[in-house]
Amino acid sequence: MTPIIRALLAFAVSLVRSRASLQVEILALQHQLAVYHRSIRRPRVCPSDRIFWSWLSRGWSRWREVVVFVQPATVIAWQRQRFREHWARLSRTGRPGRPAITKEVRELIREVSGANPRWGSPRIQGELRKLGIAVAKSTIEKYRVRLRRPPSPSWRAFLKNHLTELVALDFFTVPTVGFKVLFVLIVLAHERRRVVHFNVTEHPTAQWTAQQLVEAFPWGTAPKYLLRDRDAVYGDWFQRRIRNLGFDQILAAPRSPWQNAYVQRLIGSIRRECLDHVMIVSDNHLWRLLASYFQYYHRWRTHLSLAMDCPEPRPVLPPDQGAVVEVPEVGGLHHHYERMAA
Repeated sequence: MTPIIRALLAFAVSLVRSRASLQVEILALQHQLAVYHRSIRRPRVCPSDRIFWSWLSRGWSRWREVVVFVQPATVIAWQRQRFREHWARLSRTGRPGRPAITKEVRELIREVSGANPRWGSPRIQGELRKLGIAVAKSTIEKYRVRLRRPPSPSWRAFLKNHLTELVALDFFTVPTVGFKVLFVLIVLAHERRRVVHFNVTEHPTAQWTAQQLVEAFPWGTAPKYLLRDRDAVYGDWFQRRIRNLGFDQILAAPRSPWQNAYVQRLIGSIRRECLDHVMIVSDNHLWRLLASYFQYYHRWRTHLSLAMDCPEPRPVLPPDQGAVVEVPEVGGLHHHYERMAA
């Protein structure tokens, strides 16, 4: 039987007892309480004892005069603790944090990340945004399929001025199954990361390179600045044609590919996302493969630097336009997602 119940029963019995008997019992109890108080340094108090004295302190003005086993300030502290716990319980009735996403979106995140293992969370976030699904990057990190290898490093664009009037030019090499080395020329417009022109050759010359720029910018459409490195292929013939086109050339420092960062980033993406997974047979095979990749690159691939948009702006498809459909690109190396009505 708990002390509180015994105390209540004793109170009920005292209502029918004589006053003299009660006074003698009170004297005996006070003496025993004094002995216990003198011999026990810290009494053990249960939660029910705290509730009882908290309740008693609210309904009886003389409670401070009779409490002995604890200090009056302790009883007040118990009452304040009960007040805090009461409101803490009420505040925990709701569900904290942002609302949970639907099962369909969770499965779509896993499907997209599993089908495109080279995509990072920002790329998946941009793809979902084009489907009318707004989710945080942390949510994608939570539900995406985890890879055992670290993600490919990202590049930090350093050139911010003259974007509308600046194009970059560079070569990169691709080996074939017949042990030949093919050269790919890339002409990139900085403003929207758009590949203006590309071509493939086995023997690059200054005349061939200059002709590619003429094909890329016909009829006086050339921008003002051309950023390139100091390769020997840009010889006298190339210099004369460039002056006729009206370019002002910006030369990178020797052995400083970071000064042509946008093109270097694009070449790295081409290798990681396309060429590292295909065996090149001939120059025609390489040209067709790059044409397929650049079509995907311009129309469907989202970019961090373009606010998760594509070089060719891509509309946002709200959920009411149909279900999400997966369409393979570049022979199945990548996929794009759009909504189509049933």
